[in-house]
Amino acid sequence: MERTFLMIKPDAVQRNLIGEIISRIERKGLKIVGGKFIIPTKDTVNVHYAEHTEKPFFHKLVSFLTSGPVFAMVVEGEDAVAVSRHIIGKTNPTEADPGTIRGDYGLTVGRNIIHGSDSVESAEREINLWFNDDEIYSYEAIRENWLYEE
Repeated sequence: MERTFLMIKPDAVQRNLIGEIISRIERKGLKIVGGKFIIPTKDTVNVHYAEHTEKPFFHKLVSFLTSGPVFAMVVEGEDAVAVSRHIIGKTNPTEADPGTIRGDYGLTVGRNIIHGSDSVESAEREINLWFNDDEIYSYEAIRENWLYEE
């Protein structure tokens, strides 16, 4: 099983979309093994988005993500990174397919509802940045026998 990091951003929290987003993730068959509300620090956001430091939108991004609570999650499942990226949709909501989280709820790139790790390596780095080991739980869900082939 693969793990990925997802973050429901402040715009979605303020719009009361947490339950809808989690429902979509779980209905797809992914399992949440860690989750918490947190108001990110500037340091955490700076490390998380370090590859964007020199881009013109970086300071607005940091300001936005530290403006209120986010719901951070560790999600597990077969091909969790690719599956979650598919249901999240393209970064720009105007290009995201209808039926995806961003396609249905996002309006602009700067307020695009959710972050999802873009690779297994990024997921590992982001999970370690946002979660301690004792905040992530391993458990077997009965439904897994119906989701995955042996």
